[in-house]
Amino acid sequence: MSPRRFRSLQDPDALRSLVANLREAIYITDMRGNVLDANPAFFQLLGVRGLDDLKAYGANEMVVDPSRRLAEMDMVERDGFVRDFELQLLRPDGMMLTVLDTMYAVQEAESGETIYHGILVDITQRKQLEEELRQQSVRDPLTGCYNRRHLADLDAVLSPGDESWGCLFIDIDHFKQYNDEYGHQMGDNTLIRMSRFLMRQVRAEEPVVRVGGDEFVIVLRGARQAQVEMVAERMRIAALRTAPVPFSLGWAVREPGESLTSTVNRADQNLLAVRVIERTPTRVPGKGEDPAAS
Repeated sequence: MSPRRFRSLQDPDALRSLVANLREAIYITDMRGNVLDANPAFFQLLGVRGLDDLKAYGANEMVVDPSRRLAEMDMVERDGFVRDFELQLLRPDGMMLTVLDTMYAVQEAESGETIYHGILVDITQRKQLEEELRQQSVRDPLTGCYNRRHLADLDAVLSPGDESWGCLFIDIDHFKQYNDEYGHQMGDNTLIRMSRFLMRQVRAEEPVVRVGGDEFVIVLRGARQAQVEMVAERMRIAALRTAPVPFSLGWAVREPGESLTSTVNRADQNLLAVRVIERTPTRVPGKGEDPAAS
């Protein structure tokens, strides 16, 4: 770069023109977080027309988690800058953004006041793609249920703690014979219908996991014996009306210090114990009955 070209970048008009035409969202704020100036890309990113719109809405109010903003400012106060700090922003039109914020503390020569120069990089699409890929890695492609990998992830998160949970283990009766008689296409359709039936019986935050060809697990976080029995009874009643095929059901509730995998295994064993005694369209232990004693 020639000295003449370099000197041109010291010209305020040249710098303002450069900033105005950059695609990156650049801003200046005061210590209270009020935006003092910004380039067009910044206003476009936040879905506002200019400073007046931004002041009316409140830039700080766009930060979804205020504690993240406080943590970011603490880092800037300590180190003088922060790089690629991830924030979620809620635009006035309701659109959610995920951005990386890079910010530097600058002391003005005349007033001595500290202001902050920053750049926002929009990574919303990247985060959405990452989430889609993550979902693909933990979802069964046929049924849309979670898969064993998700169960292993849950095990790693839950088992070290003292949270209570219950597990339901569901096995479609005679599925191999059904598959052999009617064909794999009908078998796949049955698995899909069964998955939808199970998902309707529990809340969205209670994962239905396909752990085998015709085996499913439902994890009821925070549930104790009475709650697990209630869900099992509700499923039994619903099965009499809308279950696509007969199935067997077992359950277990976490014992102190037990891993999620161990609870799932006990639920499976309880199901097998039920099958030895009787096989019905939907066989579950009665209310208040110990599944292991069935």
